[in-house]
Amino acid sequence: MHRGKGMKFVGDSRVPAERKPNVPKDYSEYPGKTEAFWPNFLLREWMVGAVFLIGFLVLTVAHPAPLERVADPTDSGYIPLPDWYFLFLYQLLKYEFAAGQYTVIGAVVIPGVAFGALLLVPWLDSGKERRPLKRPIASGLMLLGVASIIFLTWESVDDHDWEAAAQQGEIVEGVEVDESAEGYEIYQSQESCIGCHGGDMLGGAAGPNIFESDYDTEEVMEIIQNGLGEMPGGQFEGSDEELETLAAFIANDGQDPDNGNGGGDDEDNNEENEED
Repeated sequence: MHRGKGMKFVGDSRVPAERKPNVPKDYSEYPGKTEAFWPNFLLREWMVGAVFLIGFLVLTVAHPAPLERVADPTDSGYIPLPDWYFLFLYQLLKYEFAAGQYTVIGAVVIPGVAFGALLLVPWLDSGKERRPLKRPIASGLMLLGVASIIFLTWESVDDHDWEAAAQQGEIVEGVEVDESAEGYEIYQSQESCIGCHGGDMLGGAAGPNIFESDYDTEEVMEIIQNGLGEMPGGQFEGSDEELETLAAFIANDGQDPDNGNGGGDDEDNNEENEED
């Protein structure tokens, strides 16, 4: 094409004299470099997605979800642990400057500043350069943020008491507590007992399962009055009769001793008498 032929000069730009429709080129003009969206592209994507889906299903079968026992809102000693992608935020709440009366700083202010800065990045960094070495401030802040997240996540995992967490979430089977028994009502009135052993009496982070050990009524009463190990004594708030009723209820594995439950020998004798 000769200089200026078929062109209009409009200021400093050159515009074609004849406008042509913008028609995309056919696939045949790019052999081996492109393909039809349907069905070639979608078929390959579906095959890759099916492979990942099958792999995910295999993992869920091989490694079931780590379920815990039924949640007990009265268990004040329970140690919570969020999912791994929130561990760095959870760790912030353990520091003095972001905990206690400063919880708002760790829960709202610091995360708000960090994520707000990410939203403002297009306006804060309007340079045309995209190479990391040519953007020292942006690259440095990015590396600092990634390093902080990794460090806080590691600290959260390292500080967590995994043995206590496994014990507090252990599913206890075969224990059915008689909630209509008088001993259970007395237990529910003792906040110090519920705070350590939970409202269901199956234990928590601060206290074990009440029915783990085979103590008789007198031994249970002595433990309640004088304590055992880390369990302090003198925490029971009630009369001596209530203490004895509660101890008998615990010694009978959560069953009312007056209704015959747990008394295997007495039941056998009654059955023998009826047969005679």
